[in-house]
Amino acid sequence: MPAYWLLKSEPDAFSWDELVSRGKKGESWDGVRNYQARNNMRAMKVGDLGFFYHSNIGKNVVGVLRIIALAHPEVGDESGKWECVDVQAVTPVPEPVSLDDIKGNAKLADMVLVNNSRLSVQPVTAAEWKEVCRMGGLDVRKLAS
Repeated sequence: MPAYWLLKSEPDAFSWDELVSRGKKGESWDGVRNYQARNNMRAMKVGDLGFFYHSNIGKNVVGVLRIIALAHPEVGDESGKWECVDVQAVTPVPEPVSLDDIKGNAKLADMVLVNNSRLSVQPVTAAEWKEVCRMGGLDVRKLAS
């Protein structure tokens, strides 16, 4: 059973559409400069699923991605402290789920996004995953395959 995550990116830096354009080869989720976020990436397994969240502009869950490579040293990081995972687009969210909608849903009151919105890579519980998928018009069963 996969674990679930939420990965945030400013769409003017790297957007959902850019990830989609990478196709099956995916993209390294690099540039993370927070130890807790880095450690979350270290906990990821190939096949885990994540929400792609546009931060700052839009503030919406806009897509679902899959982890396709375990945490590895970030290319170009001379300090040797930072790592990244590789991700691949799975599907867009038919109805993007806004931060306001997430905050307004009592079932998501304990979600990391609500309580630590600055963390760029964060875990999502299975119950939160199902609820956000429902809100966005996604069939959880189809994502599992």
